[in-house]
Amino acid sequence: MTRKVLVLLFCATVVLCAAAPLAFGQEQANAPKPRLRALHTVKPGRGLTKEMINSMVSRSASASTSNSLPLWLFNVQSNRDFNDYTGVMVGTDPFNGGAGQSNIKTQVVPLIIRTHKVGVRVGTNNIISTKPGVTTFDPTVPNTACLAAPNDVPVTLFQQSPIIKPADFNYGGTDVGRTQAIDAFQRANFWRVIDRASYHVRLSPVQTLAPITINIPAASGLALATTALGPPAFCAPMGIMDIFLFDSIVTNQILPALAAQGVNPSTFPIFFLSNVVMSIGSPTNLNNCCVLGYHGTNSTVPIQTYSPVDFDSTGLFGSGILDTAVASHEVGEWMNDPFGDNPTPPWGHIGQQPGCQGNLEVGDPLTGTEAPRIAMPNGFTYHLQELVFFSWFFSSDSIGVNRWFSDNGTFLTDAGPPCH
Repeated sequence: MTRKVLVLLFCATVVLCAAAPLAFGQEQANAPKPRLRALHTVKPGRGLTKEMINSMVSRSASASTSNSLPLWLFNVQSNRDFNDYTGVMVGTDPFNGGAGQSNIKTQVVPLIIRTHKVGVRVGTNNIISTKPGVTTFDPTVPNTACLAAPNDVPVTLFQQSPIIKPADFNYGGTDVGRTQAIDAFQRANFWRVIDRASYHVRLSPVQTLAPITINIPAASGLALATTALGPPAFCAPMGIMDIFLFDSIVTNQILPALAAQGVNPSTFPIFFLSNVVMSIGSPTNLNNCCVLGYHGTNSTVPIQTYSPVDFDSTGLFGSGILDTAVASHEVGEWMNDPFGDNPTPPWGHIGQQPGCQGNLEVGDPLTGTEAPRIAMPNGFTYHLQELVFFSWFFSSDSIGVNRWFSDNGTFLTDAGPPCH
């Protein structure tokens, strides 16, 4: 990333800031209840100039694309504020005849997180009392406490999910095709301008790499015990780790090491976590919790994009955050705002954004809002988040499917007057 210090400007992807904070009971009925909020985040953007954007798009369109994602440039005048906006997206330009297919080589990297402290109780001030103890969060082994066999291995469930495997997608009676979830969203996003027979942006091929173990020092992480929030207990511990330490490890150690396995700026590595979230500051203060995923870039040229995502099976954040809901949020945002700084007219006071935001993050306005669930051949039903269309940010006339402004019709009008 660009040590864009992930000062999670609760914008972009601040992971799943659940629409309403969830409250969990303590032992004492009259005690204040600890609150968990789920956030999505994006590292602050690189401040790309139009010249830099044009250069990247030109390079991706050249004969040699081995060092760049496939990118296209948009330039639009918004009738929300009548200003011009330029940005870059992953894939093929839907406005240039609306035809073409883009395939982005994707690596799924399971991360085994080992913490060295256990959170045993959350006090009335949301400070977590701890004791020493080692807990391992391994997404490659069965989680029989929260999941039922044979669908109890998180990384296998992800491999079989609609994020990666094709499924049938129908939005409000309109069949947008049998494809991956985010490709289906992108087709619906530009439905009125694409060639519906040929337009696709897919994660392909998808390769799962060997798991990587990260030891989180006791000062920077913990495992929240299943009884720490008071009754009822949840199904399995939840890991909490400092996001700044974690991202430093990813960008400075893991990404360079993965170059030998084909991870490079033309590919999209997804760092897969299971029941592990991040804190913005001390993990022993529950008020700093919880980031469940983000999409970011490192400081290299050309730019490497990547995204850590949590596969939650604890249910602590509600059904709108379960299993692949976080991944649908992050992959959708990565595709539409890969560098985190595609500008838009200001919008806000909605979703996870209590203030105003000015970038094209398609997940944030509906964080925690479910799209229709998808049953896959493995017998598991997956959760996806509803995402916002391009038109919602810029125009009162939607080019999306059904003339909607989001993929399940929650938004039927644009974002309205610029946010103040």
